[in-house]
Amino acid sequence: MGNQARIAPKSTAASTSTRNFPNRLGQGADVYLASAELAAVASILGKLPTADEYMEYANTIDSMSGELYKYLNFDQMA
Repeated sequence: MGNQARIAPKSTAASTSTRNFPNRLGQGADVYLASAELAAVASILGKLPTADEYMEYANTIDSMSGELYKYLNFDQMA
């Protein structure tokens, strides 16, 4: 069926979709395409983050990178 989500008219949203065209999510809505990471930070803050706000969360994610990305190292798995 696809994504039939709609937001309030003239709202702003972050989307992880690969599609963006006028009025796709709502009449006059501004939709910013974002990575899953950026969308997660925006959902935590309830707004699009500033560069400093984003980096605050990015540094937290980076400190966990050994755990988060271990499954991508197939050659190092038992």
